[in-house]
Amino acid sequence: MTTASPGWLDKERIIAGPGFNRWLVPPAALAIHLCIGMAYGFSVFWLPLSRALGIKEAIKCGPEVGFFGQLFTTSCDWQISTLGWMYTLFFVLLGSSAAIWGGWLERAGPRKAGVVAALCWCGGMLISALGVYTHQFWMMILGSGVIGGIGLGLGYISPVSTLIKWFPDRRGMATGMAIMGFGGGAMIGSPLAADLMKYFASPTDVGVMQTFVVMALIYFVFMMAGALGYRVPETGWMPKGWVAPSGQSTNIMITKHHVHVKKVWGIPQFWLIWMVLCMNVSAGIGVIGMASPMLQEVFGGSLIGVAKKFGELDKTQLAAIASVAAGFTALLSLFNIGGRFFWASLSDKLGRKLTYIVFFVLGGAMYFSVPGSAAAGSTVLFVAAFCVILSMYGGGFATVPAYLADIFGTQMVGAIHGRLLTAWATAGVLGPVVVNYMREYQLGLGIPREQVYNQTMYILVGMLVIGLICNLLVRPLNDKWFMNAQELAEEKRLAHDKAVSNELHRADGGTADTVPTFVVVLAWMAVGLPLCWGIYRTTLSVAKFFA
Repeated sequence: MTTASPGWLDKERIIAGPGFNRWLVPPAALAIHLCIGMAYGFSVFWLPLSRALGIKEAIKCGPEVGFFGQLFTTSCDWQISTLGWMYTLFFVLLGSSAAIWGGWLERAGPRKAGVVAALCWCGGMLISALGVYTHQFWMMILGSGVIGGIGLGLGYISPVSTLIKWFPDRRGMATGMAIMGFGGGAMIGSPLAADLMKYFASPTDVGVMQTFVVMALIYFVFMMAGALGYRVPETGWMPKGWVAPSGQSTNIMITKHHVHVKKVWGIPQFWLIWMVLCMNVSAGIGVIGMASPMLQEVFGGSLIGVAKKFGELDKTQLAAIASVAAGFTALLSLFNIGGRFFWASLSDKLGRKLTYIVFFVLGGAMYFSVPGSAAAGSTVLFVAAFCVILSMYGGGFATVPAYLADIFGTQMVGAIHGRLLTAWATAGVLGPVVVNYMREYQLGLGIPREQVYNQTMYILVGMLVIGLICNLLVRPLNDKWFMNAQELAEEKRLAHDKAVSNELHRADGGTADTVPTFVVVLAWMAVGLPLCWGIYRTTLSVAKFFA
């Protein structure tokens, strides 16, 4: 019986041969993450879309046109609160799709998953463009919200397992590099979208539709290049000169065995790490959404040297402090992206459990200090606290894949990570609800605006205490949860793992997969230059804050 040769997307075709440079894999992962990371920056479209028909001023819907009416109306503009549901869908679909198709990804390989992610994310943007053109919001929900959200989930977890296997000596650093890209995606995408909308805008068009089309095409090129750049190592591959620690010296939190993804729902340690991620993200994501109004309401006119509270400022002064607050938000985004690489890399030295202890203890202290620094009128301490908090928010995302690999093994870590991301989907609802509703509740009690966030900070401290307790309870797994030799062998067969590369090994024993150094440099430049441009544009916004 003959078997068909593997297709160009199949996992068998991407097993690296001798001489392959593992430093080509991180830029491939970054190429995808920098594109899908624009999910964080989609709010740049809300204001133009809220006046897509009226152009200069929004054509407001009547009271009879509710949320479902706005899905189909062509006679009035969408409300920003309605548009915000796309943002919610992004992260709900990211978590759920990663959980549903994580197991398939492990067997299909990162190249196929990356291509599907590119088709979903970019195809979703094109459908959204058509929705803008026909003024049908349901098409935007379907396009970017649902189809794009599925692309988000697959694209997000596509490199995790591969990077961990390529960098057994630096698990945290490797996943930190890729997930840093997701945090940095909005740094590139938001200013690019703003520039494109400005270019395409006309007296009869806000320019969003054309911007969606152009960005979808650009992203498709980058994401396909990243997907095609993915390679997986041979089974048992190790970096040259590196020897895995012996049983006596290895960290007891790092297992040499492997758990099947279908078992994780029943393992207590999985749910403990689920709560660790959920609490860390809930505390941070709620602050991200309210960072700008929080700074403005707490410090008011003092941000521009005027001795007035927020409610006493005129329109010109409000616009001035809004510009300062935009710089504060940009500063937080820099710490968000930097923290992903810094903390994940540091976790290789500290260990994952100790790193999360630092997150919760230091983060709790920072939240607890905020009401005091606000009451003292210390902008510096207030801003510094949130910069540290956001660095650990990003660091939590980047460190958790390595944490999972340590506890559950590397064979199915991508699929397990996918299931863990349901914690992110939960936090995406929980965090903003706590911050937003507590603010409204405090305002309803007549508490001054500069004090409405005090109780919220203490609630967030409580969340971090819960996360700390869960993290302290994490222990190495009982042997009963691991796959036995036969189960592991069967999973490796289904995942098309090979001891050698049947595509790339030449019969003469040559190193058919050797890559010239300049190719590695070009790959890093392809992702590094856009990232540097995004950081530069963000730094310009940060300058407004310090000015």
